Amino acid sequence: MSDNQQRILGYFIEEAKEHLETLENGLLNLSTASEDSEQVDDLFRAAHSIKGGGAMLGYGSIQKTAHRLEDAFKVFRDGTVNVDEKLESLFLSAFDVLKDLITRLESPEGLSEAQGKELVKGAESQFKELQQHLDQCADVEAVIADIGDNSNQEETETIAAPAQAETATPLAEIRPLLREMLQLFRGEDNAETRETLWNTCDRAKNLAPDHANWTKLVETGKSAIANPKHSYNTLAPVVIQELKQGADCLELDQPEQINISDTLKSLANTPTPQVLIPAEPEAAAALLKRIFNQQQLSQLREKISV
Repeated sequence: MSDNQQRILGYFIEEAKEHLETLENGLLNLSTASEDSEQVDDLFRAAHSIKGGGAMLGYGSIQKTAHRLEDAFKVFRDGTVNVDEKLESLFLSAFDVLKDLITRLESPEGLSEAQGKELVKGAESQFKELQQHLDQCADVEAVIADIGDNSNQEETETIAAPAQAETATPLAEIRPLLREMLQLFRGEDNAETRETLWNTCDRAKNLAPDHANWTKLVETGKSAIANPKHSYNTLAPVVIQELKQGADCLELDQPEQINISDTLKSLANTPTPQVLIPAEPEAAAALLKRIFNQQQLSQLREKISV
């Protein structure tokens, strides 16, 4: 590492330690901080700055961990969260992961890429538990807004460093799709919007068609959407959140970590597949042509003509 790179790294570590202090102070008084918009903004900016610095210096483990905390803090910005002791404990455990990464980076041995990936992988269950409990403590709109409202994301506020080309990731590509799904879930529940949601799922699946766990997750979400027994209010937080978590695993190059929750499986579990057909004949015919192949359509015509 050159002297200039070492100096830049030193600047980042010093700033990161200040941001860690902000995070720790806020999390130790989370019940109070969560009700103060300025303190919530301070927590968000601290995580955001560490994320940006980690990204520009090439420390993906730091970037990813800070990003997850940043996403969690967005929920406080977007709605009311009922903070309990468990939520405080889960946030502090997640913070400890980030602090450990920075501490190792500061050590004489530094933080290797392999070591960082291993630490992030080991903390996966912690962050999933945090997000799940946060979803329970927050209102539905806040949970969904955490994923959907990223179009005006703040620019990175961190130390100066050589610009690096951005690399497209599955998560970066899926966010626009999740925002589309969010708008559909907030609209009228009818055959047309359900069909559009299915098509959006197909587009999401095609982002990583070679990863069986990802395609199975998306197909399960699509099946849940196809079940007319479930309202959009029921489907939205579960489907969107699980797709985001799956994309997180893809971004970490850990597709084997993608899991389908029992909740999503239960939403997708329909004894007989059902499709909502528009009442208008031409629209119904167009929908059926998109759903069934020619052989199936021929069989359908035979059944109708009997």
